[in-house]
Amino acid sequence: MADIMESIEKIKVLLADDHVIVREGTKEMVERQPDMKVVAEASDGVEAVELARIYRPDVIVMDIAMPNMNGIEATKQIKKFLPTTAVLILTAYDSDQYIMALLEAGAAGYLLKNVRGNQLIDAIRAVFSGESILQPSTTRRVIDHLKTKAVKLDEESPASTLTEREMEVLKLAAKGVSNRDIAEQLFVSNRTVQTHLSNIFKKLAVASRTEAILYGLKRGWFYMEELP
Repeated sequence: MADIMESIEKIKVLLADDHVIVREGTKEMVERQPDMKVVAEASDGVEAVELARIYRPDVIVMDIAMPNMNGIEATKQIKKFLPTTAVLILTAYDSDQYIMALLEAGAAGYLLKNVRGNQLIDAIRAVFSGESILQPSTTRRVIDHLKTKAVKLDEESPASTLTEREMEVLKLAAKGVSNRDIAEQLFVSNRTVQTHLSNIFKKLAVASRTEAILYGLKRGWFYMEELP
């Protein structure tokens, strides 16, 4: 059994927080999971960027307020060279201003530090699989904020980037429909939906639903008014 567990491909996690006690507590929780391992720890944004380049983690658990470089700028820089790495924000700051900035920088999710340990672990698995960790009300505020920024880019039309079925899946995802419900609506298997989302993420060089939705919104591929 031990050999089997060792052979499982583990989720590589990088922790970025300037508080040692927070990193230690988070590391202990993560390392107890059979499918996860902490590959590096950063005490500030600059170190987070440097260690991300070296270790190429699957998921980065990032704080916002850190010395030398904050989590927003660190996320932005990391996503430039590791677009498929999911950044999960774990912070004490509950502010629309921070949420908008982080999601536009490429973060896949946003959690407050008062969450339970099992919620954080579930969130790491979720963003690793391409899900977004946001409250529905938060998602709606983000989308409303970005609607005014939608710009039609003729050189990159949806048809030249995604297939018709992939666009259909993306629009349903934008409505907040779960993978299971998307599968039911399109009369396909859940695995097929996951494959479509995976292909969408690869084509758009993103790591989560939220990033894919924002990508389409910014280019005017669809508008939320069209998605009742």
